[in-house]
Amino acid sequence: MQEKMDDRLSLSENEQVIESNLRHIYHNEWIRSRPGKKQLLFLMLPQTELLYGGAAGGGKSEALLTAALMYVNEPDYSALLLRKTYAELSLPGALMERAFSWLFGTAARWRDDRKTWVFPSGATLSFGYLDSENSKYRYQSSEFQFIGFDELTAFRESDYLYLFSRLRKKADSNIPLRMRAASNPGGIGHDWVRERFLRGKKLFIPATLEDNPHINREKYEESLNKLDLVTRRQLRFGDWEIKATGNKFRRDWFNVVRDYPADFKSGVRFWDFAATEPKKGGDPDYTVGTLIVEKSGLYWVVDVQRTQGTPQKIEQLVRATAASDHANYGNRVITAIEEEQGSSGKIVADNYTRNVLRGYTVKFVRPTGSKEVRANPVSAAFERGTIMVVSGGWNNAYIDELTAFPTTGVHDDQVDSTSGAYNMLSRTFALRQGRIEV
Repeated sequence: MQEKMDDRLSLSENEQVIESNLRHIYHNEWIRSRPGKKQLLFLMLPQTELLYGGAAGGGKSEALLTAALMYVNEPDYSALLLRKTYAELSLPGALMERAFSWLFGTAARWRDDRKTWVFPSGATLSFGYLDSENSKYRYQSSEFQFIGFDELTAFRESDYLYLFSRLRKKADSNIPLRMRAASNPGGIGHDWVRERFLRGKKLFIPATLEDNPHINREKYEESLNKLDLVTRRQLRFGDWEIKATGNKFRRDWFNVVRDYPADFKSGVRFWDFAATEPKKGGDPDYTVGTLIVEKSGLYWVVDVQRTQGTPQKIEQLVRATAASDHANYGNRVITAIEEEQGSSGKIVADNYTRNVLRGYTVKFVRPTGSKEVRANPVSAAFERGTIMVVSGGWNNAYIDELTAFPTTGVHDDQVDSTSGAYNMLSRTFALRQGRIEV
């Protein structure tokens, strides 16, 4: 924790608030889950402002919902729970659905037009979102005794500070005013949240997977282990210092080996085409074809072909490489090509299917998500040690480019080509294992 008890309250006043909070947790028919130790600390402390979480799986949403429900038996109580967008608010397992699972069929009534639960006491629990700069002003005439931000780092600091103006109560009310938030590291608000709670004087209660007694830790950790280093450290360990800048791949993850199994199951040569040809004094992107093969869930980067050439020279290289791959590996290796959006991509696909690669198996793949998102699975696989790099003259340029990605390198074509080949092969392996369906 980052702060001592709020010195604006006397010790006796702190004790009274803590006692009241505990009573409103354990004598509350609306709360359907028993809090863990870290959640209980978050719920009972008297500070006006608290941040909970840091790591994924620490029970953040449940802690926020419990906190919001603590005083709903009091007639003058109003609570507001916020996410960045309505879609995030209504996701399966998110705040609004979790509230439905606790409150549906009880004496509480749901007002869908206001996205609000109304309790027999007259107290309310509302759900809202702040998806634009001016969204906060929809609450300018409202009055709440509890405001909770889920995933605080998704918000601007100005949104957060403005909502303090809505935190009010009647002069004779004994309901405490509480501004509560939960978040993982990352997001647009990462820096201001870190400065306010981890380096400033506001209270931060860190919680990890181990602090949540209600989650299947083994399965959740298995999912987190598939992430790249930066995202995994943020979500698994609540690491606020690591940043996704140039460390998507680390040099010590590249295991360079002399050979690969001749009896591999399947392989993909994935081509990422350059948009332009080289000009004097320039350094345009490369056309890159990366060959990766797989056996028993292990992968080998066997070969990388790349060139800065005219469309005709690129066609010749792709055709010659396909012929070589077929001569060496038969039908176990297919050629895949990233297809650009729009009519130009369709024209290229038609040309390569009917002319350049006629007689060979070729697949065209339309990319989804950003380059970084597409690189996450292969980054995680390199970190786990399930991808090896076969020794070759192309190794240095290949490893240099990947370790510079995404911010410090000039080119990312080998990254894109590697991501495309690995993502296709890993899906094929998962289908073989029956872990996913077509």
